[in-house]
Amino acid sequence: MGLTKVIERIFRRYLPSPFTIAVLLTALTLLLALIFTENTSDGNHFTALLSYWEAGIWNNGLLVFAYQMMLILVLGHVLVLSKPMERLILKITGLVKNTSNAVILVVLPTLLVSFFNWGLGLIFGAILARKVGEYAQNNNISINYPLIGACGYSGLMVWHGGISGSAPIKVAESGHLKGLLETNASSDVLAQLPDSISTALTVFSYWNLMLFALVALSITGLAYYLSKKTSARSTDLKGYQFKSMEKKHLQGAEKLDYSPWVSTLFGILILLTFLIQYLPALKTLNITPNMLNFFMLGLAIILHGSFKSFLMAVEEAIGDTAGILIQFPLYFGIMGIMSGSGMIQSISDFFVSISTATTLPLFTFLSGGLVNVFVPSGGGQWAIQGPLVLQSALQLGVPLPKAIMALAYGDQVTNMLQPFWALPLLGITKLQAKEILPYTVLFMVVGSLIYMAGLLVF
Repeated sequence: MGLTKVIERIFRRYLPSPFTIAVLLTALTLLLALIFTENTSDGNHFTALLSYWEAGIWNNGLLVFAYQMMLILVLGHVLVLSKPMERLILKITGLVKNTSNAVILVVLPTLLVSFFNWGLGLIFGAILARKVGEYAQNNNISINYPLIGACGYSGLMVWHGGISGSAPIKVAESGHLKGLLETNASSDVLAQLPDSISTALTVFSYWNLMLFALVALSITGLAYYLSKKTSARSTDLKGYQFKSMEKKHLQGAEKLDYSPWVSTLFGILILLTFLIQYLPALKTLNITPNMLNFFMLGLAIILHGSFKSFLMAVEEAIGDTAGILIQFPLYFGIMGIMSGSGMIQSISDFFVSISTATTLPLFTFLSGGLVNVFVPSGGGQWAIQGPLVLQSALQLGVPLPKAIMALAYGDQVTNMLQPFWALPLLGITKLQAKEILPYTVLFMVVGSLIYMAGLLVF
């Protein structure tokens, strides 16, 4: 398709690496703050802005947030590498008969798993697509492998509206909302903010679940339609191997690392503590990052069957967190500049001036999608845009849960255009971005129409 070549050429020519983009955005924010904001300190304006930047980078609350997001990705990846998940993936691949049933076998499980955890869904979809390609190749079944790969990536267009979505689970934490605005909002604005917003009002709201179901069914239907209208493509794949522990003679304390009993008991202890500690929150469907990570930690240790297997999986998964580790502090620095200089209030006032209570969620959705092209991180984007969204919504009387989810929808849907998070999938499937983009762009268009309609209706 000609469209995908144009898109790929634009990304290659005009978009540097995500880290470089974060550096350029930092410089741009500094320049804009220097030009359009007034000096509110006794010293030099530029020096004051640098101080705001440094304070934002080392914001303790936001650094905790970055680590929480890293764990969500790592533990999700670790879960996929467990033996039970391997058996599930191999069982699914054994059902493949042609491209049409293969896309359904890949896209639906990937969407469901990604709604639970984006890190889990990202790697699950990638390995499932790879195994489907291998199975078809070994059994002489003609399939459109790039379309299968696109289906394996589809989970990234529903993740932010799901249980591991950065914005909805972070606002469920006590004090996060006021902490996000305390440096640049008036006491009247802070007084309007609730202590937290339960995921029962965002992720588990009836309208979000309805939109997720509509998107899942529509993307599945679209993938099925495309499977009928596109031709099969040959593949040349070597077997993707799940890593396994080497069998060797164990001595002394080394046996503890390989013991299924010790690891299972410890995993059960974690899950028991999880139930005792978080049962009241579970009853009200109020999920926080710590809850999600604690549960996945216990589950991953149990499913791996030994500390050795678990740690091997962690070692393999940890590389995917490099972007979060090094980029998030730069995004936090940008937020520090915007907060300390008063830019957030100015931008918020602009959005309020051109919006109504009806159109603000649409503007938030569109701006979220645009910013995601440059800041391919839901957590980093929430750190930058969250204060703007909250203040604008308060000024126009838009329900905060709706405004937050509008940003989440915009962020997630343009993942189908921004290939940053597709890199793990491309590495596993051995596909190229230009091969899956024709299909993911179509997924994005259909998903965008559904989300925008939902924001108007609900």
